[in-house]
Amino acid sequence: MIRTALLASALLLAPVPALAQDVSKVEIKTEVVTPGIAVLFGAGGNVAVSHGADGTVLVDDQFAPLTPKLEAAVAALGAKPVKWLINTHWHGDHSGGNENFGKAGAMIMAHDHVRERMAAGQILRGEAVPPAAKEALPILTYHDGISLYLNGDTLRVMHAPHAHTDGDSILQWQGANVFHMGDLFFNKVTLPFIDLESGGSAYGLLAAADKVLALANDKSVIIPGHGPLATKADLAAYRAMLADVIASVESAKAAGKTLEQVQAMKLAAKYEVPKAFISGDAFVAAVFNSQKGHPRGVQPDRSKDVMGAKGGDNAHGGESHSH
Repeated sequence: MIRTALLASALLLAPVPALAQDVSKVEIKTEVVTPGIAVLFGAGGNVAVSHGADGTVLVDDQFAPLTPKLEAAVAALGAKPVKWLINTHWHGDHSGGNENFGKAGAMIMAHDHVRERMAAGQILRGEAVPPAAKEALPILTYHDGISLYLNGDTLRVMHAPHAHTDGDSILQWQGANVFHMGDLFFNKVTLPFIDLESGGSAYGLLAAADKVLALANDKSVIIPGHGPLATKADLAAYRAMLADVIASVESAKAAGKTLEQVQAMKLAAKYEVPKAFISGDAFVAAVFNSQKGHPRGVQPDRSKDVMGAKGGDNAHGGESHSH
């Protein structure tokens, strides 16, 4: 599992030809979480499958070349072809298959900012990500969240503001007691990646962990964005790590230390995973540079948003919203 997660991290910014060559050898592994819900592990973010009489819901879809393998894994569960697709956020290792599934007829859903960022194109870790094809874009978006009543359960989709990005969603199957946290939770494979350029913040990441911990119990199953299935205790340990590093960095900043001086203190070293995607120094830098409240990041043009247009319904004092 750790090897798969490291491969996914390496592929995130890989050129397309190299990507296609690497994922051709990827095997999709299926783990049934509870009757009607499974998780698919491959190269990219963990994919949840909810299936039953009403149809199949897919949560995230890894990379485009893996779509046939994901479809085969869904079919092997006895599930119908994907009818609904939810993206936990915009990054390509979670939304790379959108165009394929969209063309196949799936309704794609995500937070408002996911569509905005995918449509506009972005900068991710210094690399340009071009605008997504029309068929890849979510056609149903939400701001605070949405509820789906499918397959005998209630699926709550809740926005986690300014955490991994500014468009993250937490999913909770209430009856099954299963959560999917996307990249709000990296479980035992790397320190967190906080995409500051996409409006992410360590403070929002901590708040997201608190939100799920308040909803979960000792029997909950939590699907992380990367890494093995987790328990509430696993998430609590992750949350404690976040709080410890944030508090330590804040204390050092308050003492007037520079980023380089804070990194030299190795405040996250005890939490590092060998050869992981995010090093202790990188994580400390993200915490050091995180803003509280509503960090702007690199914003898409939101001037035409209904919520953000001047004079529009629920306008925020004439300014475009960034929640």
